[in-house]
Amino acid sequence: MKVFGVAGYKNAGKTTLVVDLVRDLTRRGLRVATVKHAHHDFDIDQPGKDSHQHRSAGACEVIVASSRRWAHIVELAERPEPSLDELLTHVATDVDLVLVEGFKHGDHPKLEIRRVGSDAPLIAAEHDSVRAIVSDGDVPDAPVPILDRGDVAAITDFILAQVGL
Repeated sequence: MKVFGVAGYKNAGKTTLVVDLVRDLTRRGLRVATVKHAHHDFDIDQPGKDSHQHRSAGACEVIVASSRRWAHIVELAERPEPSLDELLTHVATDVDLVLVEGFKHGDHPKLEIRRVGSDAPLIAAEHDSVRAIVSDGDVPDAPVPILDRGDVAAITDFILAQVGL
């Protein structure tokens, strides 16, 4: 399975970049899956929906299925958060590429995204899994190549070269 990530600090533009990359990759005919790390209180279920009522009643797992999609919601309770490797076992094997948003400390290859003027520490300086930095300007002391945030096609090309697609 080909896996490549986008990491950065809060409000750096991770989701916007991942969405742009998915659009470009699918336009090129690739099947893409995504895995996103979220804050601990996120919820994809809505109050009033049947699945939410099932969870509220105490179900530890809920599967919702239709002819168009299905979702599996697992309540972790006191169990530890699953690792990226564990989550990847749930991704279909017929995808060409899995884009991972977040998981900045993981060992998978990734881009670091940062905005000009950010005072956050460089992830690339601490993790050799960062292959390049995507930025809207210069990044002083960058230990890896800098990719222009405005050139999604070039970023896509970089990722595809890195994963051998």
